[in-house]
Amino acid sequence: MYNLKSFSMFPYLLLVALLPLSFAFAQVPKTVFVGADSIQMMLIPAGEFMMGDTSQGDHYPAHKVALDSFYMCSYEITCSQYQRFCEETARQRLPEFWRMPQFHNGPDYPRHPVIGVSWADAKDFAKWIGCRLPTEAEFEYAARGGFAERRYSWGDELNPDSANYKSDSTKVVGSYPPNAFGLYDMTGNVCEWVQDRYQDTYYMTSSERNPEGPESGRFRVIRGGGWHTGPGCVRVFHRNALPSNWQDINVGFRCVKSLSEK
Repeated sequence: MYNLKSFSMFPYLLLVALLPLSFAFAQVPKTVFVGADSIQMMLIPAGEFMMGDTSQGDHYPAHKVALDSFYMCSYEITCSQYQRFCEETARQRLPEFWRMPQFHNGPDYPRHPVIGVSWADAKDFAKWIGCRLPTEAEFEYAARGGFAERRYSWGDELNPDSANYKSDSTKVVGSYPPNAFGLYDMTGNVCEWVQDRYQDTYYMTSSERNPEGPESGRFRVIRGGGWHTGPGCVRVFHRNALPSNWQDINVGFRCVKSLSEK
């Protein structure tokens, strides 16, 4: 015979069982700091979104992607942060265009985003601070700021007061308002290296959960648009790519960290 009293206790038992899980989630800090320079990272919550766009191009088709939580640098990696990396690791190769004032790159521009770094340079820096480069999906999800169908990180209308694009050089990181995740310059200032290899048809076969890009491809993806970028290239779904050894006046990076990484 069933014990009716045990059935009446079920909601309370379920609540007790879920308490440790909810408590653990509440204990996940919203902000963490990594590296010798205490680089600020924001928690990006797990979620689903429609990646890409319905218009024709390598960003087609729009497709559902689900991502686990991760941390992302609030700002693009700066000249001073990258210089410290070079000094502390005895790295002989400085970024291309270093100490060129017209590009605001070097020790005289400590709060500007570093440029002239290759994909491998960016990856090495990320590893040095215990992080990695974002996947293409993580970058787009974070750039959207939790808003599913917006075209730019601030909304649907192109606004020159919200991002540094089609200008004469980089600006100090954080010169424009952050998006809803607390991330600055996800649109404009510099394009940013991500982890993925590039294939123009990848979205046709991309996995739905935590995609990491195709297994082969000559180029690595860059995202976000930069100061030397036209209006069409600063859309959150826009894709571009370069050879991994390319060093460009318009390309920098930022890092991410999985919650499981210590």
